[in-house]
Amino acid sequence: MKKINETTEQEEIYRNADPAQLPENAFRELAADETYRPVMHPAHDYPEATPYSVSMGLLFAVIFSAAAAYLGLRVGQVFEAAIPISIIAVGLSGALKKKNALGQNVIIQSIGACSGVIVAGAIFTLPALYILKESHPEITVNFLEVFLSSLLGGVLGILFFIPFRKYFVKDMHGKYPFPEATATTQVLMSGESKSSATGKQAITLVISALIGGVYDYVVSTFGMWAENITSAATSWGIALADKAKMVFSCNTGAALLGLGYIVGIRYAFIIFAGSALVWWVIIPIMGTYGNVGLQLADPDIIFNNQARLIGIGGIAMAGVLGIIKSWPIIAQAAGLAVREFKGGQVTTKPVRWQMDISMKHVVFFMILALVAVFIFFWTGVLHNLWQAVVAWVVVTVIGFLFTTVAANAIAIVGTNPVSGMTLMTLIVASAIFVAVGISGTSGIVASMIIGGVVCTALSMAGGFVTDLKIGYWVGSTPKKQETWKFLGTLVSAATVGGVLLLLNNVYGFSGTEGLQAPQANAMAKVIEPIMMGGDTPWILYIAGAILALILNWLGVPALAFCLGMFIPMSLNAPLLVGGAIAWFVSTRSSDSAVNDARRDRGTLIASGLIAGGALFGVFSALTRFAFGKLIIPMPEGTNQILGIGMYALIIIYLIWDSMRARKSQQ
Repeated sequence: MKKINETTEQEEIYRNADPAQLPENAFRELAADETYRPVMHPAHDYPEATPYSVSMGLLFAVIFSAAAAYLGLRVGQVFEAAIPISIIAVGLSGALKKKNALGQNVIIQSIGACSGVIVAGAIFTLPALYILKESHPEITVNFLEVFLSSLLGGVLGILFFIPFRKYFVKDMHGKYPFPEATATTQVLMSGESKSSATGKQAITLVISALIGGVYDYVVSTFGMWAENITSAATSWGIALADKAKMVFSCNTGAALLGLGYIVGIRYAFIIFAGSALVWWVIIPIMGTYGNVGLQLADPDIIFNNQARLIGIGGIAMAGVLGIIKSWPIIAQAAGLAVREFKGGQVTTKPVRWQMDISMKHVVFFMILALVAVFIFFWTGVLHNLWQAVVAWVVVTVIGFLFTTVAANAIAIVGTNPVSGMTLMTLIVASAIFVAVGISGTSGIVASMIIGGVVCTALSMAGGFVTDLKIGYWVGSTPKKQETWKFLGTLVSAATVGGVLLLLNNVYGFSGTEGLQAPQANAMAKVIEPIMMGGDTPWILYIAGAILALILNWLGVPALAFCLGMFIPMSLNAPLLVGGAIAWFVSTRSSDSAVNDARRDRGTLIASGLIAGGALFGVFSALTRFAFGKLIIPMPEGTNQILGIGMYALIIIYLIWDSMRARKSQQ
């Protein structure tokens, strides 16, 4: 049997390997005759889904769901829970002196991370119903609608992605950077250090996490230097922005710098090229030759209201292209399901770390979930059979279509453009609904709840690829991760539903005293005119779709480029800086082994910057929540100069510490 042969080949390697260190080929492409062997031996069983790991995962799912929902509605950004949860899990397992904790910590992280993805799916859409209720009192919202929208969307996201797991995490090994998964895996591995070499790696990770965390905490909490350095802070920059509508901006955060390092120069350059096209070509053209309103608007307004919509169209077309390119994988998965239904036997049993929920069960549960979605739409939302069928088809097709887009986005840049894809879904769905007679306030409710299902499904698919890639690197059992993910989704959906109702009653989602809920407010502004009568900027979406087709024809990754068009330049520029650092430190020596050692040490340091930024970002938000606004007022010029200086220091630190690597550290 293939399994026995593979196990035999691995025995000698595993006997002498350090179980606390990732293999040398974890982050690079494999040679034709090379295989990847994870940290946990594929032929052995390890504690994974235990009462401890499941209960801790569920506890974190509740805590982080509530925290992420509040913070996301307040500032418009949902922090990724995977890294903070991993840090806490590693600390707890060490304090409790748990043996073989790695597999359990993966499960804790996987269950707990449901919080961030479910929250993103819910808060980007469903608060729009509360917002629109102020002008349309007949709109009603209840806990069951919010809960079922999040739950069913999360379940669909899991089931839609499972058939693609092998392709993304195994077949594409080393071809995608997986920045968030890389950082989380490094955190989890830091708790396994037993030898002096791996102990030094853990110390390096902790030091970089503290440096990055304190750095990001100070700037985000107290504003002691500019969080974004921008050309618009200078007199010439103001004139350039006013006359030519051209602006350059770069976030100075340590976490984003680390993210760029892991993304690498190739993808970072493509993403930034998309930003450059929007900010230095499209926006100046719109601001110069557009209508009077655009000519009087500042570049940020033009970007948010017009230019980034081209990126949304491009992302949508990239999804279509992705599903076409992935068709052989889909056909293979479907063929496996058909063979299992017919009773056919799989020729070789997969090893433990490649064992998924059987395709037979996936298809069965997918059918059950889709039936539940249809019943929910028919009896709980639309109350019309034909309209419920149309809504169900829209959700099924778009949700499945964009699953690969969400996974690709996370794999490439660590950012899921779920709000952009959901906005496109809402626009397309609303146009279809109006055509079949769903309009007015009932159409608004239907569109937003259906949008919530799709948004949560896409958010879950994007987040789940991170969990499964982490499991692949360390050797967890995918079937266990997939199975317990459903329970985490259930708990997170219930928590988010209750928190949304509570926050609406306490704060509300509009007005000066309310939570800002920027994505939900934007979606409310888009949906209301469509359902109540208004125009939709189809020409911008079509332009983006055509651009994606041209990019694909030229061989340029359309999704990465269009992501750059959709995400603000301030968040894309740091990726290019980090990617350039990765290229620099890995090419300075004539000895390839030294270059590899420097690159790998840089990856460890960058992971620490990301981990520290994520964890201390939570601390910063809690600090501001407890004590209010703590920003220290400083002159704009001084603030910008300090921002440039501090950013230069964190860049120098990343380069200097990466270059300290020696061949013996591999």
